Amino acid sequence: MDLCYPTAMSSYRSSARPSAFALVADDYALTDGVSRAILELATAGRISGTGAMTNRPAWPEAAKALREHEGRIDMGLHLNMTLGRPLGPMRRLCGSDSLPAFNQLATLAFSARLDGVEIRDEILRQIDAFALHYGRLPDYIDGHQHVHVLPGVRGALLDAVALRWAGEPKPVLRDPFDTPGAILARGVAPVKATVIAALAIGWGRRLDRAGLPHNQGFSGVSAFDPKRDYAIDFDRFLQAPGPAHLVMCHPGFPDAELAALDPVTECRAVEHCYLASEDFAVHLANNPFELRRLTQLTAQP
Repeated sequence: MDLCYPTAMSSYRSSARPSAFALVADDYALTDGVSRAILELATAGRISGTGAMTNRPAWPEAAKALREHEGRIDMGLHLNMTLGRPLGPMRRLCGSDSLPAFNQLATLAFSARLDGVEIRDEILRQIDAFALHYGRLPDYIDGHQHVHVLPGVRGALLDAVALRWAGEPKPVLRDPFDTPGAILARGVAPVKATVIAALAIGWGRRLDRAGLPHNQGFSGVSAFDPKRDYAIDFDRFLQAPGPAHLVMCHPGFPDAELAALDPVTECRAVEHCYLASEDFAVHLANNPFELRRLTQLTAQP
């Protein structure tokens, strides 16, 4: 099966569109194959940031390779509450030491049964693991499967940020909300994108009240169908953009390790193949958007 897809250039051009977007690769350190694919894209200048899963066993070694790109892309924390083991005891959430699946975590969150202190302490451990092995605090924070916007996790995350960032600059926090009109205009996995946006309702306003920078405009939600033309989907991700638009992606080299952990395998190869291609380089060169770091898009004037 040929996983490489041709580019479809967008005919959507408007002077009202923002001039830049951020492209962030999630799941760094999930597996060696995922990390290698992200590092390859960072070297080629095809992404502007990546978020690390610091509770993964590969993180300490993977952090060394990531440091080679310091100053070129944003380095973030991809907060993980649904895969593998926590970095410390979480007796109420996972007495078996294995983090719960997303559906179980969401059920606990929406029934107000999460222990906020326990969640905050694990967030602090994951932040500290980033700083220990990378050498500084992360530029931004988001969540694996968007767990950071769940009830009971939101407040814990804000408490953790307040404890670890005493001064400026504050980290950028991902807001996976976008408007129904923007989601429908793109037409890529609209039901899934709407569900994610619904989870994040009110999160941007809460970040504003806390004085924390965040993206405005979010896309990259995928149907994770390897038969889809990712080039066309990516072009749609840049339609109806917000003023600080963030596109997420999930590139990777599939292998047995990834297949044992995550159902998204072939699709990661499809995304990587396109983002590493000359077609994508041409797309970037011909698109009115400039690829920028999220910290640049959200910086205060």
